[in-house]
Amino acid sequence: MECKRQLVLYVICILVLTNIATFSMTDHLGFCGKDKSCLADPNRQVFVNPINKMNTSCSKNQLQTHALNLKVSCRKLIDSLALDHVSDNLVRKVKNCVFSVSQPTPLKGTLTLAAVSKDVLEDILDVEISVSQSDDFLQFFSGNKLLPESVPLAHRYGGHQFGYWSGQLGDGRAHLLGQYTNRLGERWELQLKGSGKTPYSRDGDGRAVVRSSVREFLCSEAMHFLGIPTSRAASLIISEEPVWRDQFYNGSVKMERAAVVLRLAESWFRIGSLEILARAGELDLLRTLLNFIIQEHFPSIKSSDPNKYLVFFSNVVNATANLISLWMSVGFSHGVCNTDNFSLLSITIDYGPFGFMESYDPDFVPNTSDDEGRYKIGNQANAGLFNLDKLREALNPVLSTKQHILAKEILKEYPHIYERRIHELLKAKLGLLEDQEHDGYLIAYLLKLMEDTRADFTMTFRSLSEISTQQLQGLNISKEFWALQDLVSHEGFSEWLTLYLLRLKGNGHDLDEERQRRMRRVNPRYILRNWMAESAIRKAEKHEFSEVRLLQETLRRPFEQQVAAEEAGYASRPPGWAEDLRVSCSS
Repeated sequence: MECKRQLVLYVICILVLTNIATFSMTDHLGFCGKDKSCLADPNRQVFVNPINKMNTSCSKNQLQTHALNLKVSCRKLIDSLALDHVSDNLVRKVKNCVFSVSQPTPLKGTLTLAAVSKDVLEDILDVEISVSQSDDFLQFFSGNKLLPESVPLAHRYGGHQFGYWSGQLGDGRAHLLGQYTNRLGERWELQLKGSGKTPYSRDGDGRAVVRSSVREFLCSEAMHFLGIPTSRAASLIISEEPVWRDQFYNGSVKMERAAVVLRLAESWFRIGSLEILARAGELDLLRTLLNFIIQEHFPSIKSSDPNKYLVFFSNVVNATANLISLWMSVGFSHGVCNTDNFSLLSITIDYGPFGFMESYDPDFVPNTSDDEGRYKIGNQANAGLFNLDKLREALNPVLSTKQHILAKEILKEYPHIYERRIHELLKAKLGLLEDQEHDGYLIAYLLKLMEDTRADFTMTFRSLSEISTQQLQGLNISKEFWALQDLVSHEGFSEWLTLYLLRLKGNGHDLDEERQRRMRRVNPRYILRNWMAESAIRKAEKHEFSEVRLLQETLRRPFEQQVAAEEAGYASRPPGWAEDLRVSCSS
């Protein structure tokens, strides 16, 4: 038993899925507790496939089918929050405001619609997909023209980057076009990324290139269909405008083409939005922004509650722990977990040098610019804790002495919330029902086997979803289960398999077919692997967008086996050349 205890300590406390520094978790291997309170919270449920979540009671007849006539407005933001008194794109130090008015810079040359999300257009923006073929669509969503009533804004924020305060950052190449309220009553903020300089561009040119824009478009939509809270992407427009980039910061500058993504979120406020106001001593504005965020996005918090800022903080702590556990459950590594990239609504934003872990490796770092591995996948929970502590510090000026103490107590619960959530997610991925004493050990043992054999994270769980217990018992593991074949080579696999099959019997009258169906609903067959994105990017840079669209369609149904995706090898062992791929912050 001592050996087993050491294995649990090693894998659960040191490695990827519960790597939170300074917190001992050996007393929390039961995770969720007998009251199942974590499961009662709808925001912390095990994977929800969002494809069928949309309210379909509103008729498609309400969609715009001809001219593009979106009614967007920044009026609420402008009326409620302080605006920069200077209204031009001059790069400068900005004070005493939340937004600056900033005009997009038109793209040069021919514009091409490389990709469009039918789901976002029709289900969020109330626009028939056919409208995307119009010239108005290209002009409005490339930044070349402004929608009626749009007052484009750039947001002022700061942030801790790689652990250090970086001062003023802000939207350096993004323009908020306005808010849109759709037929379901949902309010969304439309933002162009890559649309030119703003007062916050620092030394940048305000542009985004094709490779980074393809990645953001595909991944934000892929994450949505994996059931993970995220910003959305409506369109990807590519131009002939040349931009110059040193992709790996090694002096090798090359010409690339500029592109613009239309992305949406319920809000783009992030931890850095509050940090810069607290750091600048703009406390009245800090209170105003906090009150606005709470009123607009946390309706359950009463404005008259003297502890409203604490309740807000508690909400963000809970939701951030939930978000990161969801990232980890699909092997997603954000790459740049700075406070300016962490949403106050706890959605995934700012897709840069991200990556989905292929071979299981708690030290996986997708971002080649992260030399020290600060944001390796195994440290994302720690990064979340650090960022939440910086949020707490930003709130300190508006909290009483007693509330300071309570905020620290709230933050102490973060590791426990995270542990419970990731435990439940991994149990679901293994098809386990109810709670049994040694579930934590069973999970930890599998992760250790996967690490030792460098088995594919996604396809190991997917293969366990597709293979029958009869095949497992007879070790009848065919080539289609290639990830399991890698595990079989480990001397400990036989012992783990015996424990797993015994545990499945503990599911009661659960039929094997039902177990497989249940597991297939939470274990994707397709993720946006780097090599898949790179293949699509190389073609897109040559004006060939077929693979972007194939990936887009594949990733809309990540839990379903698809003929075209299988033919493209999206569920096969990654090609050898994929090992040499690198991604950086340069975009």
